[in-house]
Amino acid sequence: MHKDMTRRAALAAFGLSGIGVMTDSRASAADPKPGASFQGIWTYRSFLSKPEIDTDFRDLEFARATITIEDAPLGVLRGLIRWTGEDGLALKGAITYGNPFTARFQGRGDTAGTKGWIYDYLGFLVPMWPDGVSQRPAIVGTVIRTVAHGSAPAGIVASFIALKRDEK
Repeated sequence: MHKDMTRRAALAAFGLSGIGVMTDSRASAADPKPGASFQGIWTYRSFLSKPEIDTDFRDLEFARATITIEDAPLGVLRGLIRWTGEDGLALKGAITYGNPFTARFQGRGDTAGTKGWIYDYLGFLVPMWPDGVSQRPAIVGTVIRTVAHGSAPAGIVASFIALKRDEK
């Protein structure tokens, strides 16, 4: 790399030459902390693992909620997931900054209605398309009910998508 060439310019040059390096536009001066990519309020929807194409979309719903991911030290994920009302889980886990950024975290019941609940999550921050129109930051991933509660058995796995809400 030439001494006057920035790392970003070098990566872009590699990409133009067909070597296939993708840069992540989220890591910019406007977003100096990589962890800030996860921080914020997200609309969460999870789906049962039913591969039949004729399954009605409404029959795929596992859960819908609001996830709030707090500002935390680099590599740390802390937050809450709340369904309608106050019931929800306290979230704690880790963020890794590969390609894509990855969050692995656990939700533990933190209200009377969710005491004893434990769910584990693995999510990937979807890279932004350079020419994408109306694309929102999204986390896609999988969730497992780690501990049974009520009549809900342990081991149920669902897919999820979380879309970042606009800051107000």
